[in-house]
Amino acid sequence: MKILGIGTDIVEVLRFKNLIKNKSFIKRIFTKSEILNSKKTNSKANYFSKRFAAKEALMKAIGTGFRKGVNFKDICVVNDKLGKPNIKYNNKIKKLIISKFKIKNFNLFLSLSDEKNYSIAFVIIQQN
Repeated sequence: MKILGIGTDIVEVLRFKNLIKNKSFIKRIFTKSEILNSKKTNSKANYFSKRFAAKEALMKAIGTGFRKGVNFKDICVVNDKLGKPNIKYNNKIKKLIISKFKIKNFNLFLSLSDEKNYSIAFVIIQQN
């Protein structure tokens, strides 16, 4: 198994406390599923800042950034029953990864963390 890409991103939580007051920002960046799941948490700024960092970290791991028609809503950060974060992606992201790395199968690994002032995400793309 070969590591194809690594990406990380850190964001300031205070910045998101202000940004998430803007409903159009939330609708432009986050999927319906992410918005719906945000209602289950008391710390909305931490919730949204971690997901934003994860989306940025994935695009850094791919090495392209948000180009070629790719946008934030093509990526969805979810948690399993035990709370482990995972990245769901659409065919646009899948095709981008397959094309960029010339592979057929891959795994994505995501780690999220936050403290009072910062949220961080770390993504690894691994060839199967």
